[in-house]
Amino acid sequence: MSDRAGVGIIGAGVISTQYLRTLALAPDVDVRFVADLDVERARARAAEFDVPASGSPAALLADDDVRIVVNLTVPRAHVDVALAALAAGRHVWNEKPLALDRASGRAVLDAARAAGLRVATAPDTVLGPGFQRALRLVRSGAIGTPLSALAQLQNPGPESWHPDPAFLYGDGAGPLFDLGPYYLTALVHLLGPVDRVQAVATRAREERVIGSGPLAGQRFPVTVATQVSALYTFTGGTSAQALFSFDSPLRRQRLEITGTEASVVVGDPNKFDSPPEVHHADGSVLRTAPIRTKVGRGAGVVELARAIRAGEPERACGEVAYHVLDVMIATIEAAESGGPVAVESTATAPAPLPEGWDPLA
Repeated sequence: MSDRAGVGIIGAGVISTQYLRTLALAPDVDVRFVADLDVERARARAAEFDVPASGSPAALLADDDVRIVVNLTVPRAHVDVALAALAAGRHVWNEKPLALDRASGRAVLDAARAAGLRVATAPDTVLGPGFQRALRLVRSGAIGTPLSALAQLQNPGPESWHPDPAFLYGDGAGPLFDLGPYYLTALVHLLGPVDRVQAVATRAREERVIGSGPLAGQRFPVTVATQVSALYTFTGGTSAQALFSFDSPLRRQRLEITGTEASVVVGDPNKFDSPPEVHHADGSVLRTAPIRTKVGRGAGVVELARAIRAGEPERACGEVAYHVLDVMIATIEAAESGGPVAVESTATAPAPLPEGWDPLA
């Protein structure tokens, strides 16, 4: 019997193509099924990547060849799909965020634990060679003792390029919930769990206009904050200033960690191949080698499959994802209250991957 893990994908939208490009090349997994509420869209995506079966989510969960369900649905459906997959005896890879509220996120993890199953969650960019190189630098003492961090995510919003962006301005999205997990997950890996948060949140416009595709020109409502400024304090005593914005014509994607001896520019935590740079007080800069990789979204599914087979913990684990969810909710609560909010959950920062780890090898 092959030891390749049978994988099924629920959600055949835009992001599924990125996952399928990686998973089609990975020797540890075998993509067996693509499912969607729109079964014709599922059929087309399966045909595009030579996946042998397609159909409804219920049909996928009835397929005994599927051992890991990759949940690529919209945020409001993440919990229901994950719980259904766990009830059917499947391990789950969840797109971010894990859930939209604390109780639902905890329910997913509790259901997995009770069933003896795994829940791992995006982002898996923290498993990419760029971030892992930065993580090893920090853990090795290359910047001394970490003191603080700066996270900047600024752009004018996804409506200019996304063909159907309204859900990115509703519950479970906005810049904090949509792209914040990349930065916050990276910070937890680098600095450990968050203890407290203070924040300010604003919304520039009540409506936005779709800029491309068949729905171009259509207006849609904005119901969440489109700019969030936050100060995070970590249990180890470090701090991070963060700005998450869909209101900025100026585009920035940056993460920096400052230590007692140097600073490291991690780069864009939404990418797999950003090479870090180490900056010293004397002006010298250590520029690490360029990274050329085919690794993309789906690397975490491979790492999950390998961890299950080896009986080891997966690094993109549900506990980190729940902690990041808790931090994001606490950020909104702090913005609404005008005062600091304690983060009740915690998580253990995963160890770096072995140097040279490759999900495609």
